[in-house]
Amino acid sequence: MAESMTGYGRAEGVIQSTRFLVEMKSVNNRFCDVQIRMPRSLMALEPQMKERISNRLLRGKVDVFISTVESDSEGTTVRVDGSLARAYSEALSEIASVTGRVDDAGASFLSRMPEVLITESVESDPEMLRDALLSILDESIDNIVTMRRIEGEKLKADLLGKAYSLEETLKRVEARSEAVPAEYRTKLTARIEELLGDNAGLYFDENRREAEVVLFADRCAIDEEITRLKSHIGQLRQSLDSEGSIGKRLDFILQEMNREINTIGSKANDLPITNDVLDMKTELEKIREQIQNLV
Repeated sequence: MAESMTGYGRAEGVIQSTRFLVEMKSVNNRFCDVQIRMPRSLMALEPQMKERISNRLLRGKVDVFISTVESDSEGTTVRVDGSLARAYSEALSEIASVTGRVDDAGASFLSRMPEVLITESVESDPEMLRDALLSILDESIDNIVTMRRIEGEKLKADLLGKAYSLEETLKRVEARSEAVPAEYRTKLTARIEELLGDNAGLYFDENRREAEVVLFADRCAIDEEITRLKSHIGQLRQSLDSEGSIGKRLDFILQEMNREINTIGSKANDLPITNDVLDMKTELEKIREQIQNLV
């Protein structure tokens, strides 16, 4: 399945009172280059994350951003230091007794005394944090893969259209190549008659003319190149339906196609074929630009 190297994925989740947001984007690159930006407290997970990403995305420059937002209250407990609260209460009662005042210190007042209320954060479980965060990462990878495959299908459709156009031009070249030797014979005969006039039969041997035509036909024969180019177009289509990374394979196929088209252009010795060769090279360059986006 054709897959583009361009995509974006996002996933988020809450782990032990902390909200984690994982975002990743990818662009074209010859290899799989993964760069992760995340809090220093998570750095120990970087090797596992990179391996997970590269195993799924295969090629592309991938930028990953992991951010965290602490929840206001989740994961935090409030504990009362009862002994200290009783000590404060007794001390306040004693003050009231000594000074002859009313002891009106209620619970609200006592709660504001230093260290009567103690807030504590729930200690995180490293194993749970790792597994949960990797699960969020996998969801983000799933999303970017989905986007890259949708884009890849669009590229595939465009490439198949260009391959069809290339094949149609090649059919014109094949049909034209069969007529080139006959046209050469006609032109050669006309040139001889133009130079020798009525004496052409006396000074020019018909067998010599046919030998020249055969030699010309051999020099401009492009049957083998056309056959190989057809085969390469077929390989292009098959590769677009293959699983895994296909970009480098397609690049090699295009090199071979370019070689055959150049050979056809140099051997054909015919203006219409030369024009078709230029059209094929233009179409091939468009295909080359598109496959640079494929994994």
